[in-house]
Amino acid sequence: MAPQDSKPSSIAVIILAAGRSARLGSPKQLLSYRGKTLLQNSIDTALESMASPILVVLGSGKDAIKKELEQTQILILENSSWESGMASSISCGITNLQIIAPESEAVILMVCDQPFVNAKLLNDLITKHKDSKQSIIASSYANTLGTPALFHKSLFVELLALQGESGAKSLIKKYNQQVGFVSFDQGSIDIDTRENYRNLPK
Repeated sequence: MAPQDSKPSSIAVIILAAGRSARLGSPKQLLSYRGKTLLQNSIDTALESMASPILVVLGSGKDAIKKELEQTQILILENSSWESGMASSISCGITNLQIIAPESEAVILMVCDQPFVNAKLLNDLITKHKDSKQSIIASSYANTLGTPALFHKSLFVELLALQGESGAKSLIKKYNQQVGFVSFDQGSIDIDTRENYRNLPK
């Protein structure tokens, strides 16, 4: 694995992992999958990609989750307003990114409950953005566009202005005609319930 400071990309990753996992009944961040927690799997995937830096936004259960993480080469952020919704975690991530890496050209927003995200997908988002110059590159699956999704810095102000449960998908919809995409057939597989977890292909 290349050290973060040697990577050529100026595109960061923010992993949104602050939610309570109410429907699941326990922190999905800590569910085991292929020998790692879902969150650690997401972190390792981001570290294997061209992106840098990697930021992780925690909220609910943050202390227990932090104890389980290999924290090298990532920045862990604590969103004290996580109960207000996804928008607060996006704001927490973008605000801190602008402080620690103001040169960042874009950011990839990803969640930890899509277990089939891999480094190639993240790199494909970056490559598509650099080749097409489109401001948003989303993942395409199940007749929709969603995460992981890349947003150019020109959209940071709008990401910071999101409120409540309004996530970045609202910007994907707003700029639908201008959004690029890469195919991610397994993107619709996420973990919201115990049944989802039991049915997860091992």
